[in-house]
This record gives sequence, structure tokens and C-alpha cells, in this order.
Amino acid sequence: MNAAARPALLSVNNIEVIYDHVILVLKGVSLSVPAGGIVTLLGANGAGKTTTLKAISNLLHSERGEVTKGSIAYDGAQVQSLSANDLVKRGVIQVMEGRHCFAHLTVEENLLTGAHTRGDGGRAVAEDIERVYTYFPRLKERRFSQAGYVSGGEQQMTALGRALMAKPKLILLDEPSMGLAPQLVEEIFEIVRALNQKERVSFLLAEQNANIALRYAHYGYILENGRVVLDGEAAMLGQNEDVKEFYLGLSAGGRKSYRDVKHYRRRKRWLA
Repeated sequence: MNAAARPALLSVNNIEVIYDHVILVLKGVSLSVPAGGIVTLLGANGAGKTTTLKAISNLLHSERGEVTKGSIAYDGAQVQSLSANDLVKRGVIQVMEGRHCFAHLTVEENLLTGAHTRGDGGRAVAEDIERVYTYFPRLKERRFSQAGYVSGGEQQMTALGRALMAKPKLILLDEPSMGLAPQLVEEIFEIVRALNQKERVSFLLAEQNANIALRYAHYGYILENGRVVLDGEAAMLGQNEDVKEFYLGLSAGGRKSYRDVKHYRRRKRWLA
């Protein structure tokens, strides 16, 4: 069964998000993440990708934001009224943009913080630490190093490994490629694929790098100004001429200049 045909683990239905009671950021966003799927949210900076992830993980309130319309269902239950901590206990983990780690703690201590909601004992946690190190062997080498002094790629691995320690069903991954060299980006996405295939973790990842996201995702949604303007199978989106032109920098006539790209906002066929 392909990813799109699997039952939905997460369903976001026509949500609107408002900040400070007046600023409308998301406008009727709907999306679905199937169990065992990798789904990507694409769009330029400011399109609403991070806000969508925070709406799902219930982290909006700390930024004076709220979901004012629509619903969010996870694993068959409505969850928009739950706290972020409750969602973590149910298996929804967000890996924030910017590789957030506890800089003063070691890499291994950071990983252990991911297990703080678990109650299955020290032996199980120790086994899972070793399992994390099988996916991130570089972290095992740096396990006693302070997280604030390891490389950006190792910090991203630490953040993802910490999420894995919480035994997630769904990881919300925000801009995993940001600030990383292309080789490291490829490595991170290979690990995402391995976690998806071997651990059956589902992913909803927000990413500006459409090229790599569409290579690893099963399905994609493109956000523009807080709305979903296009969605489909990742392979199909990768072949779409508009996506090639405006997100991959390619078109039948070659690479477009920034001035040409700006005109897409007024093109009716984008919303057709």
C-alpha cells in the first residue's frame, strides 16, 4: 500500500490561525499525513509553514497565536484543545527550526531529555540511546561533548535523536536543511527515510529546499500567504511546470530571474 492510501494519522481540517487577535496567518489550511508517510510543506519564508507545525503541536499560545477555526485530529481524536505536553505523551514531537539544543549539556544529556515523559524504566531508555546511536554514529563519537560546541549538522542530529527518544509516532520537522552544507542535508534526509522505513515514524516536514524535500517525501503541500495553493504526490509535484519554475528554479526556457519569478503571484493558473 502506498503512503497516500494509508489511513490518516493526522488530519488538519480548514484551520485558521490568528496572532494577537488581529493578524490572520493561516487561511483555511487542510492537510493529511498518513500513518507511515513522509509529507512535506513547501513554500517561501513567511508562507505559513512553521505556523502550521506549531498549530498542530499546540505551541502557538507562547507566541500569542491561536487556532480560531477548523479542527486537528490525530490518531482518531480531536487534539486542538490538548497541551503540547499531552501531545508529546501521545507521540507527536516537534523538532524546531534552528537546531534547538541545550548548549550547556552534553550530546548524550540532550538525548536523555527526550525521554523525560516516558515511564518504562532506565533499561529501556539505555537501549534506546544505543538505538539512536545506530542511526547517528557521529553522535556516539561526540556523546560527551557539550552540544553548544558541536557542528551545526551534529546539533541537527542531536535534535532529531532527542525526538526519537520520546518514542514518537509523528515528528514535525521544521527546516531541517537550514544552514547546513549540501552533503549534511543529504545525510539528514537519509536518516529521516531510515527512521520512516525501519521505525515506522511518520513525518510532516516544513522545508524551503523543495528539490530535496520532494525526493524524500511521498506527498507535498505548497503554501503561499497562509493558503495551500497546490498539493499532490511528491513525484507529480516535482514534474509540475509551475513547481519547477518557482521552487526548483527550472523551466522550459531555463532558470528564471528573480524579477520573472515575482510575477507568479498574479498568474491564475497557479490556483487552477
